[in-house]
Amino acid sequence: MELSRLSRKEIINLHDGARLGFVGDSDLIIDDETGSIKSIIISPKGMKPRSGRELVIPWTSIKKIGDEVMIVDISPERSSRKHT
Repeated sequence: MELSRLSRKEIINLHDGARLGFVGDSDLIIDDETGSIKSIIISPKGMKPRSGRELVIPWTSIKKIGDEVMIVDISPERSSRKHT
């Protein structure tokens, strides 16, 4: 899938139905050796990027990528953690 198509997808949490943001508004952590995406970093709405309260979603937590949304499974305890 092209990055431009991926960037338009809204990220939805399967666990609680929360709308977390859009892939295009997040940062991607890319594996230097394989070129694959390791994780997605989302800043909470209203927070500046790199504020220290980012949500890091491992690529393994992505359950489904549809036409308009990306479904992830993040528990409430996980989604409130600070990124260090």
